[in-house]
Amino acid sequence: MKPLRILIGCETSGIARRAFADRGHDVWSCDIEAAEDGSNRHIRCDIRNGILQEGWDLLAVMHPPCTRLCRSGRRWMSGPGKWTEPKQLPKGRSLDDMRAEFEEGVSIFTACWSAPIQRVAIENPEMNDLARDRMPADLPKPQMVQPFWFGERAYKATGWYLRGLPPLFATDLLQEPERGTAEWKVWNRVHRMPPSEERARLRSRSFPGMMNAAADQWGGWAEKKEAAA
Repeated sequence: MKPLRILIGCETSGIARRAFADRGHDVWSCDIEAAEDGSNRHIRCDIRNGILQEGWDLLAVMHPPCTRLCRSGRRWMSGPGKWTEPKQLPKGRSLDDMRAEFEEGVSIFTACWSAPIQRVAIENPEMNDLARDRMPADLPKPQMVQPFWFGERAYKATGWYLRGLPPLFATDLLQEPERGTAEWKVWNRVHRMPPSEERARLRSRSFPGMMNAAADQWGGWAEKKEAAA
């Protein structure tokens, strides 16, 4: 069976790239930053600058800028209603900064969703109303999954916006720990990370179990569709 040409966008960790590559696919990752693993199958570029038009069979976008698009980030963008003065701003930041980051997030997300690629999966939290107003009309609600569906001892609600791909199904569902226990605190380590320069990068890292499931399920689905075409 002919390998799929797969682009993993907005990823530096290589976790998703390696998962799909292990299944025999022709996989490349791209980001404006270098790959952590030094792979020669990583392209440093802005994903909006042409790479989306290079004939991919599947696009998985891992961590596009979402800080201003997600529900938790709305309070920095607007007060009551829409686009009113927010009650406060992050320390050292201006409203112009917030708006610029919002526009950047909208631009990257819509470019990826509108790419001429048949099968697309974009990871992003559930969006706030300001972001939804700017999204393409055909954007569906995200499928929300958790790492513990895939054998990872962790909580981190992960949204997948899908086109031409089926929802992920659990492959190794773990029993959740009792709330407040030491194990429950371990599962919440992503949310409990202390402030640091590396916090955003570490919080956005993919979980290998979830990426292995995606490579099996989405890669397998796409292979069958390509074979039947």
